[in-house]
Amino acid sequence: MVGASNHHAKWGYWLARGALAGKSRRAVYLVNGGSTIVHGEKAYPSIASLPEDPELVVLCVPPQQVKGIVIEALARGVRAFLGITAGVPEQRHLGEMIRAAGARIIGPNSLGLYDATTELQLAWGNFSPGSLAIVSQSGQLGSEIAGLGARAGLGVSRFVSIGNQLDVSAAEILEDLVDHEATRTVALYLESFAKGTELVRTLRALTDAGKKTLVLAAGASEASQRLARSHTGSLTSALDVVDAACRSAGAIRVSTPTELVSIAHYLSVAPAPAGRRVAVVSDSGGQGGIAADVAAAEGLLVGVFSPALQADLAAFVPAGAAVSNPVDLAGAGEADLGVYADLSQVLLESDEVDAVVLSGYFGCYGENSPATEASELVVVDRLGELATTSQIPLVVHSMSHESAAVDRMWSHGIPVFGRVESALLAISKAADLAAWPGRHPGVSRSAPKPITRGYWGARSLLADVGIPHPVGRFIADPSDLECAARDLSFPLVLKAGWLDHKSEHGGITLGVLTLEALTAAYGDMVARLGTGEYVVEEQDTRAHVVEVLVGGRRDRDFGPIILVGNGGVEAELHRDVCVELAPVDHATALTMIRRLRCLAVLQGWRGKPATDIDALASIVVSVSGAIAADDRIHEFEVNPVRVAPGGALAVDALIITAEPAKTRGRNP
Repeated sequence: MVGASNHHAKWGYWLARGALAGKSRRAVYLVNGGSTIVHGEKAYPSIASLPEDPELVVLCVPPQQVKGIVIEALARGVRAFLGITAGVPEQRHLGEMIRAAGARIIGPNSLGLYDATTELQLAWGNFSPGSLAIVSQSGQLGSEIAGLGARAGLGVSRFVSIGNQLDVSAAEILEDLVDHEATRTVALYLESFAKGTELVRTLRALTDAGKKTLVLAAGASEASQRLARSHTGSLTSALDVVDAACRSAGAIRVSTPTELVSIAHYLSVAPAPAGRRVAVVSDSGGQGGIAADVAAAEGLLVGVFSPALQADLAAFVPAGAAVSNPVDLAGAGEADLGVYADLSQVLLESDEVDAVVLSGYFGCYGENSPATEASELVVVDRLGELATTSQIPLVVHSMSHESAAVDRMWSHGIPVFGRVESALLAISKAADLAAWPGRHPGVSRSAPKPITRGYWGARSLLADVGIPHPVGRFIADPSDLECAARDLSFPLVLKAGWLDHKSEHGGITLGVLTLEALTAAYGDMVARLGTGEYVVEEQDTRAHVVEVLVGGRRDRDFGPIILVGNGGVEAELHRDVCVELAPVDHATALTMIRRLRCLAVLQGWRGKPATDIDALASIVVSVSGAIAADDRIHEFEVNPVRVAPGGALAVDALIITAEPAKTRGRNP
């Protein structure tokens, strides 16, 4: 430990103290150029003076001294460094020097690391052993998570502050947790998502190993590229892409350290619900109503119970008490504490719920009236038996935080929260984890074909990937119009094929009914827009059509992504989209469509027939496969896709390549 100190306010003090706590398992050498005794132990003036070659060197010295100490350590065969010091000059050169010697470094600018199973503590602060691993780009935020966890009774299995990631990356630290037996849940905080595809693979490996990962993201605006030319680029936020990456990996994103710890605490004792149906039982009508509102806001379903279930519940509460969901005890709890367990048992055995929430006063009886504590604990034990035998989670929102009943509920595997929103958020996020176990998308590569700019070139790609589109003709000069009118069926559509947003520039004319009208429209468009690639197509005249956008693009960090959403010229207005990492299969495409707000319109709104959602899903699959299979395609947007009861038809498309593409002349 280089930079060990006797001064309580210095990092070297805490690092040396933590290192010495594990000296029964390993040799610990303290290095201090000015002191011979540190923490009652002999201190050495330099690494060169140590009696043996160390395996790990902790660097906690002024920035200008780091390079010289690293050179000295490498000369003694050191192959592992932990860089605490921030502001180290010539960092890139330092990293190259370390790697060239076959060594590795965590940091610099790291808060340190801790491993409970090996009693290794090389970090500021104190840690309680537990099952939560914390990997954080911000050391202080990682410490906050550890502190919140300790106050909630949730200990740490491993803590790693990755710092500047000069060498060892977050993905490598996470990969080492796959086989770490003490770790059950992983908390990950990142400010950037460089090498996102590697990170997703590692998170998926954690999921496959049965470990849950909670991702706290900040500064994520750097994780996604903005593409001004297309809807696909402008409609997705950075966090949309991070969420898609988490779903693909079987992880979930959280918003705050408190939220992370609440969910991790829940996962440490309770199973994930199999669905989103929640029963709310409260000893206060007001608290039950608030719980139902919060549940709905979290995407949980507080559905009406069947008449038979309502009848079973009514047997335990006063006449007239609400039993449809939420259930109001209406004073039954004060009369008999056992009613909490009675109602919970009926609900857990009903097959109508995926989670049961008790909200209100339970947990406070013994705390506020000691004479009732024994009776309350008997009910807690009975609830514990129910929670143990049922695969359906039982969660409590209690007005007490520290009563004996609350402590015993946790010991029985019943999560207890002081805020109802924390309880319901934990259920919702746990349900997300169960619903998204992670995907392993495969990409089939085929021989690349030429990519041509403009709509006519995009039509070629539509044909190659099997996406239905209208019959059309390429127009190079006025003489082609007569052939188009002869070969195609009216009404026709004339398009300026090279324009990205045709409607905004007057580059499209709909409803052309005669050759004369087609000739006039073409002349007007050429006069306004100039010569170029024009396309004439048969107009889609089917009834009951819904316009949808399908687009794929290549994200800088996470690679190919696929988007489906409310389409047409008003796509930005609605901003109703769903994003996943590409490619996706048909089942995932259907799930994406079902998450859209416009689903009701696709399914038939106000008596209209349902559209062919399966056909739309097939187009989503095809576009996702195209963007994933060809690295040259930076973006592939199909908008609109006109979805009708009898199928889906792509009537416009745009390709943006990462490099200049060939320009196609007149189609032969």
